[in-house]
Amino acid sequence: MAGRITKSDQQLRPDPRYGSKDLSRFINCVMSDGKKAVAQRVVYEAFDEIEKRTKGEPPAIKVFEMAVAKVRPEVEVRSKRVGGANYQVPMAVKSKRKQSLAFRWIIQAARADKGKPMALRLARELMDAAHGEGKAVNTRENTHRMAEANKAFAHFAW
Repeated sequence: MAGRITKSDQQLRPDPRYGSKDLSRFINCVMSDGKKAVAQRVVYEAFDEIEKRTKGEPPAIKVFEMAVAKVRPEVEVRSKRVGGANYQVPMAVKSKRKQSLAFRWIIQAARADKGKPMALRLARELMDAAHGEGKAVNTRENTHRMAEANKAFAHFAW
């Protein structure tokens, strides 16, 4: 049944090191094949690398929060069929989807950069995103650019 409310927020436990539910959700997104311990190790190694590069100021959890805030999209285009034609209609993004898109884009950008361990790639992408640059931020900018280009069809959003 679509749109049914689940208890996933209540069941999600905060991560052991920082006590953050957002970081716990991010670790779950990094996880593949159910290997949560591997995903935790990758994320915590990335956080250690961030601490090493920034010399602890700001803390890695703050860098993570800043990165997610900079990557989070405000609008996106959704395909809407009207009278036999498909239109790319710009729509506001709900807060839950904003976060999941930001996580997805950061992880995709880190996975696309081959040749180094995942922890180093993730650390670099998080630091770049916190400074407002990098592939994940470019993805957000492209999404906003698409919405801006198609705002003539905004009246189809209902």
